[in-house]
Amino acid sequence: MSAEVLRKRKGEILISIPPILWLVIFFVIPTFLVIAMAFRSADPYGGIGQEWTLDTIKSLGNPDYPVIIWRTIWLSVLSTAVCILASIPAGYYIARLNKKYQDILLLFIIVPFWINFLIRIFAWKVFLHPEGFFKEALVALKIAAPDTLLLYNTGAVLVVIVYSYLPFALLPIYAAAEKFNFHLLEAAYDLGAGRLQAFVRVFLPGIKQGIITAIVVVFIPALGSYVIPDIVGGTQAEMIGNKIAQRTFIDRNLPHASALSTILALAIIIPSAVALTMRFFKEKNSTSLRLR
Repeated sequence: MSAEVLRKRKGEILISIPPILWLVIFFVIPTFLVIAMAFRSADPYGGIGQEWTLDTIKSLGNPDYPVIIWRTIWLSVLSTAVCILASIPAGYYIARLNKKYQDILLLFIIVPFWINFLIRIFAWKVFLHPEGFFKEALVALKIAAPDTLLLYNTGAVLVVIVYSYLPFALLPIYAAAEKFNFHLLEAAYDLGAGRLQAFVRVFLPGIKQGIITAIVVVFIPALGSYVIPDIVGGTQAEMIGNKIAQRTFIDRNLPHASALSTILALAIIIPSAVALTMRFFKEKNSTSLRLR
């Protein structure tokens, strides 16, 4: 190996050290500390006890927790799917517009998010209120019955999560679509592919990285949501984030909150590890095939 290559690699390693240290100090170490706290006893004054115990982990056998965990997972998956399905055609349409109109549409998408997050969620609470104008309009049009409740259920949580995180799905998909070579679609049409077939087999693989990014930036915050279900979901639509907040700020039981946080972390880490492993073996197999 030449001296120039060694210098280049050394420079790459030196450049990589600061971000790696940042991740280790502010993400890896705190994650391990949270997991460790799950195996400590609770202090009666709201702190962490000195004893190591499995009592906190055993307390997760409460029948309510599997229901809340399952609700958290399916709401997060469904809201992510809705965001992705809505963002793909929207990103495609915006990417094909004239640059001037692209900027205007993107501005309309971004401007509402200059308003404080809590204010926007409370606005949804007013909008879905049983005595609000939207409910009255639905009743007048005979779309909803007078006793229909639009607030404090999983449907309200789903709608508000989708509203809150849709731009985070749209922007990376639009960025990927903007770089896509649309002449490939025309070539697919010339080769006999229909519009839907070309869209699915040519366009979607071409923006795959944008879709993956969108899934990550929507699914992870949706999984940890607690403000949205707390304001528009009520007790009937609690998510795991609500229980973590309750154990931390109301019950002052940090080990129990850590145990719940560990479950939430595992729900993210395990699928990510599986996806990375599959990607590694796929790249390894493709490399070996090229060498042959």
